[in-house]
Amino acid sequence: MKIWLLINCLVLTLLFHANAEAKADSRSSQSLVVGEQQVAAGSKADIKLEISAGDKDGATFIPVTVVHGKHPGPVLAAVAGVHGYEYTSIVAVEQWLKTLNPANMHGSVIVVRVAHVPAFENRSVYVNPHDRKNLNRSFPGKPNGSQTERIAWAISQQIVAKADFLIDLHSGDGGEWLAPFIGVYGGPLSSDYPQALAVAEAFNFPNLVRYKMNTQKQVDTRRSLNRQGVAAKIPTILVEIGEHGTATPEQVKAMISGLSATLKVMGIDKAKPNIRSSKSLRYFENTKSVPVKHSGLWLPKHAKGRFVEKGEVLGVLKDYFGNELEQVKAPVSGYGIYGLKGPAIRKGDSVMTIAVPTKSIK
Repeated sequence: MKIWLLINCLVLTLLFHANAEAKADSRSSQSLVVGEQQVAAGSKADIKLEISAGDKDGATFIPVTVVHGKHPGPVLAAVAGVHGYEYTSIVAVEQWLKTLNPANMHGSVIVVRVAHVPAFENRSVYVNPHDRKNLNRSFPGKPNGSQTERIAWAISQQIVAKADFLIDLHSGDGGEWLAPFIGVYGGPLSSDYPQALAVAEAFNFPNLVRYKMNTQKQVDTRRSLNRQGVAAKIPTILVEIGEHGTATPEQVKAMISGLSATLKVMGIDKAKPNIRSSKSLRYFENTKSVPVKHSGLWLPKHAKGRFVEKGEVLGVLKDYFGNELEQVKAPVSGYGIYGLKGPAIRKGDSVMTIAVPTKSIK
């Protein structure tokens, strides 16, 4: 019986690799189609993915660059600018794309340069200025929905559905402080977690958070782009670096370095990846938000990444006349990984997200 099981495992392994190679060979010999444009193997193309006008809002577009490798291999999708006020990713992919040569690539990349052009052009934090919806809570979108939903639908169908791996690139928005971290999607509903973790570690960021996808409801509720990757059955990570709407050279360089390392881990770039020892990384298992009970002025004690203790006072919330409404305390011990610098705050908003430490997320 054991011999029979070993034979079955060997056959399944061989079939898996054969199918993967056939898929890669097909991609290398055929055009990669995004929107209505065909990109030949060994070439690079800039594509304006048109979003038609709706009943109540206008048309827009998504700027996409496809680098279709000459040699067979996987397809990486990297999406910048889901939130239009998060500039690190937008600047980073613009610079990173200049370094890619399709003639040397064993696989391809599809890069969304600015996912949410209306929010970007209006310098809008979180939401679309036309329909007031958050693109990162609107996936998979609707083909005939509002403008945000149409953008989400196009990204779901034309970008995520064509990829073997998804990287969702973010940073701290205009009112947010943030410690650099990578979110990696694991749990029973995730796909190829070992590869996702390998890519996450290759970014060499100090903090790694595993988000366990345990139920379909968890994936579907106010679905973000990264959860769209989970729903599409491809390994997915979230990249976060930068804060207060900035894009410093150091932040941009770190994101570019991680994207280049990803190509090596995936084999798109055949050079050997330089992986830092995991002993220098901090691992976390999911996060806990800290919502407030009132609107008003938020005055944090600290506005940076740091460890906090359960019950510790994180800051004070005051009304518009300077009267104290509540002292906000940490609900759990952990690492405050991002939050709001204030003073503007709305009832129900989270002033801090606390990552829960764990020894390993292997």
